[in-house]
Amino acid sequence: MKIAGAPISWGVCEVPGWGYQLPADRVLSEMHELGLTATELGPDGFLTQAQIEEYGLRNVGAFVPVVLHDPGHDPLADLSPGVSEMLVLAAATGTDGYDHRPTLDERGWATLLANLDRIAAAVPHVCLHPHVGTMIENREEVERVLRGSAVPLCLDTGHLLIGGTDPAELATAVPGRIAHVHMKDVDGLLAGLVRKGELTYTQAVARGMYRPLGQGDVDVATIVHELERAGYQGWYVMEQDVILSGPRDQPVDDVRRSLAYLDGVGVG
Repeated sequence: MKIAGAPISWGVCEVPGWGYQLPADRVLSEMHELGLTATELGPDGFLTQAQIEEYGLRNVGAFVPVVLHDPGHDPLADLSPGVSEMLVLAAATGTDGYDHRPTLDERGWATLLANLDRIAAAVPHVCLHPHVGTMIENREEVERVLRGSAVPLCLDTGHLLIGGTDPAELATAVPGRIAHVHMKDVDGLLAGLVRKGELTYTQAVARGMYRPLGQGDVDVATIVHELERAGYQGWYVMEQDVILSGPRDQPVDDVRRSLAYLDGVGVG
């Protein structure tokens, strides 16, 4: 099992005003101290390949929000193949943040699905990340992508659950479509409030919606066992989105708890 870290577990996010942003050296040094051997890049410009290599880590993923549904926009121009082992696409709305999103009409759906297949044909090692506050968020939308496109998926266990898709069911049903995993755990009650529109995504994250692995309502063990049984060869990127208040915060402690949980389920 290949386990990686991600800057979002240290509160580093592409959303403007998200919270206090820790410096790259602290994030990378704490990853190294935990024994991690790989990381995703995080927000554009946060990490360089040289910095990653300096700490003995490997660059295994780049999260890239890109507008896929606009007939007047070519998303291929937004992509940089080869920047990481895996390009992890999110179907961006075209605005900052993940608290609001428009409704996609049939023309937009046709454009999005066609663009996904164009990208999958042109770019090696790419996958689509269903993500709260993007054009692919809920179960119906995930299923429509599975039916209407051949693009592989990033199984983000937290975003799927928040959006109303059981990630364990998805991992069991279509393991061959899973090319990359973002391993999260979430508080189901807060996730439900986001689905109902009673909390924004940002508000729920600030209240601690993301939990260390094994302390929330995602069936992490079943997901891992089903994927491993199906022969999954990709990375499990631990992500626990947090909003930090300042440099005294210690997000590394929750990453350590998540690593210990993975050891306990016998796959670490």
